[in-house]
Amino acid sequence: MATSSRTPLARPQPPKAKESSGDEIIALSRGLTLLRRVASADAPISNRELAELTGIPKPTVSRITATLVGAGFLFQLPDSERFVLTASVLELGNGFLRNFDIRARARPFLIELAERTSLSVHLAARDRLDMVVIDTIRPRSAVLVSRLEVGSRMDLTRTAVGPAYLAVLPEPERAALMAALQAASGDDWPHIHARLATSLEDARALDFTIAAGEWYTELNAIAAGFVGPSGERYAVNCGGAAHLCPREWLIEHAAPVLGECIERIVREIGGAPRQRLDD
Repeated sequence: MATSSRTPLARPQPPKAKESSGDEIIALSRGLTLLRRVASADAPISNRELAELTGIPKPTVSRITATLVGAGFLFQLPDSERFVLTASVLELGNGFLRNFDIRARARPFLIELAERTSLSVHLAARDRLDMVVIDTIRPRSAVLVSRLEVGSRMDLTRTAVGPAYLAVLPEPERAALMAALQAASGDDWPHIHARLATSLEDARALDFTIAAGEWYTELNAIAAGFVGPSGERYAVNCGGAAHLCPREWLIEHAAPVLGECIERIVREIGGAPRQRLDD
């Protein structure tokens, strides 16, 4: 039997849907990373700067920022290669806050806490390795008030609010977050871990944490965490001028009012009280 001289047909190639899906997920992740960098910049920022800050190749950055401009999330300044966020980003934040009922229900108690302690009060939740302010109250009688606004980030490792949040996490989640903090801290981890361990001991013994000049030398703060009705975790932070609220004053005067505030919030939202680390 004669054999065919024709070249064998190439096997059909598998569809590229999965590969494209993966590429789209990577592009989405990179786009969100760029948006976060633009949001955290102190001034309009260029593609080159974004590439340097994120490690994303500059041609990729240029394509993504062009897409974000087309989608209305970034605005390119006239006669410039620099970008700023647009009001469309506010729609996302406002949508989150509009459906974030805990703010409305907790605010009366936070206002009372601020007025009774003369401290700036912040309600915070976690985003990755930072705490993010979701509500802020400034007392009328404060001499030095925090400049933190809704959306501001607070260092999880150098504030009172970070360890307060850690203290109300279930042990597996706390261990995972500590591991992520260790990976991000590098050689600074031994010092950071020692500071966190001390704060968590305060949380175990006192049900609150204190940061005395650790984030800013002129500011002291006290914080405590609680559990929301669906298991989500939050923390309330009170801060003020260090010379007006030293550690002893915070423990004696602010801590009882903070504890009362959190208990009232928990009753209002149907959440759970502060949990000791050894529960």
